[in-house]
Amino acid sequence: MTEPSEVPLPLAGITVVSVEQAVAAPYATRQLADLGARVIKVERPGGGDFARRYDTTVHGESSYFVWLNRSKESLTLDLKTEDGRDVLERLLARADVFVQNLAPGAAARMGLGAEALRARFPALIPCSITGYGSDGPWADRKAYDLLVQCQTGLVSLTGGPAEPARVGISIADIAAGMYAYSGILTALFTRATTGVARAVEVSLFEALAEWMGQPAHYTRFGGTQPPRVGTQHATIAPYGAYTAADGKDVLFSIQNEREWAALCERFLGDPGLTDDPRFATGPARVAHRDELNAIVAERFAASDSREVRDLLDAAGIANAGVNDVHDFLAHPVLADRDRWRQVTLPGGAEVPSLVPPVDLAGVVPRMDAVPAEGEHTDAILAELGLPPARSSTA
Repeated sequence: MTEPSEVPLPLAGITVVSVEQAVAAPYATRQLADLGARVIKVERPGGGDFARRYDTTVHGESSYFVWLNRSKESLTLDLKTEDGRDVLERLLARADVFVQNLAPGAAARMGLGAEALRARFPALIPCSITGYGSDGPWADRKAYDLLVQCQTGLVSLTGGPAEPARVGISIADIAAGMYAYSGILTALFTRATTGVARAVEVSLFEALAEWMGQPAHYTRFGGTQPPRVGTQHATIAPYGAYTAADGKDVLFSIQNEREWAALCERFLGDPGLTDDPRFATGPARVAHRDELNAIVAERFAASDSREVRDLLDAAGIANAGVNDVHDFLAHPVLADRDRWRQVTLPGGAEVPSLVPPVDLAGVVPRMDAVPAEGEHTDAILAELGLPPARSSTA
């Protein structure tokens, strides 16, 4: 448990009901829970959110589920039954927000589409997270993260020259979850200031499409898409990772002509390169990337990684070692800024989890336990004046 906030959490008093699974919707609602919202996670009986079974690496729990579901209450309901739907209706009558990322068409078939909910619960803010939108030619297609990475062209930009690659995290899901979170906050603000509850819809495809804006402009107006260059930057040079004499990689970035001049003089030891026509401007350096990389690589090979970083620091050039995940976990910024907190798992084990990245003065985010499947079912039913769970509802 975290220490109490100096002031009430911003979303204290807000109730969110979420029929959610996988990553996108749980990521959005976890952030609402971090800010104090009560999040009731509706799970199917006999297994719950299938993300619970993605892996078993965190004391027997899924790394995905542990990341996405702290501070929530788990309620098991069979929404295919009349009793299960009745419980959900009772909850929605009391809720402020309803989130769902069900399979295409499933919400509408259960009467949980935005228009149907507005008619029954005019103060409720419904949020739908879809694959490709609730209408249009691909509305009925399933969408998973890597499929969307492929459809937006992101995979074609990622990897090395010989082979494309997926981004190593669920970036489409995360993008959609972030936009759902900000959309819900906007809708709550609108309801508070105008009295109107507006529906929110986000698709994985359109969320990631927004993040593809720069390469889209570059491709449309340049005629070719940015090249796939591994740890190099597709449109800035030099900007990438190079191997030092001790075999360790250091990445550095040149953002402007002042930095380029400093690199030539203080690191490469050749001030004459500053005005060399091959390298004097950003576009020229990109056009002559191979020649420039050979010069930089030769200089890197003459020093170990620590000396390289010290020299780049002294020249005012941004740089970093290329960390693996173990290095990230031990990062001094996270340790020295006290960014880790213990979160309790089902069964009682505790695991370190990162504090949310947005700091609000005087507010300590809530980082309560990850729920077991159906852990809060009977308590929630009792709130509604209903008996403990039966096989038809849980």
